Amino acid sequence: MKLYDLKAGMNPRRVRIFLAEKGIEVPIAPIDMMKGENQTPEFLKLNPLGTLPVLELDDGTILTESVAICRYFEFSKPEPNLFGHGGVEQARVEMWNRRLELELMRPLAEQFRHLSPFWKDRLTQIPEYGEAQRTRLGQVMEWLDRELATRPYMAGERYTIADITAQCAFVLGKNTGAPIPDGLHNLKRWWDLVSSRPTARA
Repeated sequence: MKLYDLKAGMNPRRVRIFLAEKGIEVPIAPIDMMKGENQTPEFLKLNPLGTLPVLELDDGTILTESVAICRYFEFSKPEPNLFGHGGVEQARVEMWNRRLELELMRPLAEQFRHLSPFWKDRLTQIPEYGEAQRTRLGQVMEWLDRELATRPYMAGERYTIADITAQCAFVLGKNTGAPIPDGLHNLKRWWDLVSSRPTARA
């Protein structure tokens, strides 16, 4: 088994934190995007999209997409449970994880792509779009702050994959000019809670 990883990547970080929470160790193969290692013919055989992470199983099976990889490990080692017990909790975790992917993670990634010099020669940037996404992020953070007035974690009373998703998104935001505003006390409380976990630096 081998996990192809991008150290600074938002989605690869999701898998690393998930594995750390589970106490699972997997051999890591670091990929350097700056050197174009994710666009080599060898890597594109693993994942034609050229994205990370990628999990290669011992039988040669290839899994891509961070949540799909996490689901594989949840099945392999059910506890500690991170996707929910029972139908209602599983649905709630799925709901919040999906909301956070669409409403938080996507605009954070888009504002980074369209405003950062890192992407200048890698794609056609539309600065106005990036600024619109950054404005949208402020609204999303205010919404999350209101939600977190009623519970400690994103999907309920305990830490789940939904928190990992949000956690990784906010790491990107912190590093790309879209941090959590000081006035959002519930969201800040949640951030302090999750970022103090031993797995947060995985």
